[in-house]
Amino acid sequence: MRAAIVKSRQELTLEEVAEPAPARGHVLIEVAAVGVGFVDVIARRGEYYDFPGPGAVPGVEVAGLVTAVGAGTSEEWIGQEVLAVLPAFGGYAERAVADADRLFPLAGTGVDAAGAVALGVNAFVADIASHRAGIRAGERVLVLGAGGGIGVLATQAARARGAEVTVVTSSAERGARLRALGAAHVVDRTRSPLDDGDSYDVVVDTVAGPALEQNLHRLRPNGRYLLCGAAGGPPQPEALAALLTDFHRSPTLFAFSLNSVRPEDLQASWQRITAMLRDGSLAPVVDQRSPLTDADAALRRVESGTPFGKVVLLPR
Repeated sequence: MRAAIVKSRQELTLEEVAEPAPARGHVLIEVAAVGVGFVDVIARRGEYYDFPGPGAVPGVEVAGLVTAVGAGTSEEWIGQEVLAVLPAFGGYAERAVADADRLFPLAGTGVDAAGAVALGVNAFVADIASHRAGIRAGERVLVLGAGGGIGVLATQAARARGAEVTVVTSSAERGARLRALGAAHVVDRTRSPLDDGDSYDVVVDTVAGPALEQNLHRLRPNGRYLLCGAAGGPPQPEALAALLTDFHRSPTLFAFSLNSVRPEDLQASWQRITAMLRDGSLAPVVDQRSPLTDADAALRRVESGTPFGKVVLLPR
C-alpha cells in the first residue's frame, strides 16, 4: 500500500510499504479520509513526545471501511464505516490499524468520511473540554485561534450550550464565517486587540504562547481556562503566576490533551457530538481536500496557520 513517510524534520514522501495486520483487539480500515492536524506538524519536527521519528507515518484520525478484525474482536465491525482515533499515528496511508474501542460508527450521523475527520480529534477536544468546564447558558466564552480545527468546533460547541461566544481570528472573512457558526462577537487581531476591560467565564485557548498570562487575567470570578493547544508556542512557567495573582477570584486552569481520555469517555463524547450533528448545532468544517500524493503540501498548509477548519487527505 502507499503511505506518506516522515523522512526528516522538513520532508514527507510517498512510498510503498507493507500493509499492516490487525492484532488482537484491533481492526483494519480501508482509509477513505485522513485528518491533517497540528499534532502532525510537531511530530514531523521531532517535537511530539511519542512519535517514532523518521521512517514513521503521521496521522491520528482516519475514516473509512472496516475490512478485517484481529483475534478477540467482534466481526460485526466488518463492513461498517467508522471514524477512528489512532493512538500510535499511522493515518497517512491507504490502510490503517485501529483499536476497536476507539472506533466511532458513522451510520446515522449524516457526515461522509471527509466530514468525519474534519470533526475527528478536534470535535472530541472541543466537546470534552466544554463538558469538563461546565459551560452553561448565558456565560461569556472567549475562543482564541477560533479559525483553526479545534476553534471552529469549540465555537459551535459553546454556542450549542447557550453561551455568548467571542472569537479571535485573523481576517474579516474568517470572522464572517465564525459568525455564521454562532459567534456573537468577532475580534480581528490584525486590526485591533482584545479589549483589556472585557472578562469571560470561560476561555478556550488553542494558541498559548506569550499572550497566555494576559489572557488568564481575562477570567471572571470562578472562571475556567481551557488550554487545549499551543500553536503559538508552549506556555512559560512564569505565565502561570497569573493564577496566584488572581487567587482571590478562584480561577481554574484545565490543561487538556485527548491522550488522557479513556475509551468509554470518548464513546460518551461521540454520543454528544452525534446529537449535535443531528440537531444541526454542530457541523464539520473542511478547509481543503487533497490526494494522499499531496500530503507534504497539505501538512505545510496546516503548519502555515492559514486553514479555516480541517485539511483532509483522500487516499483513494
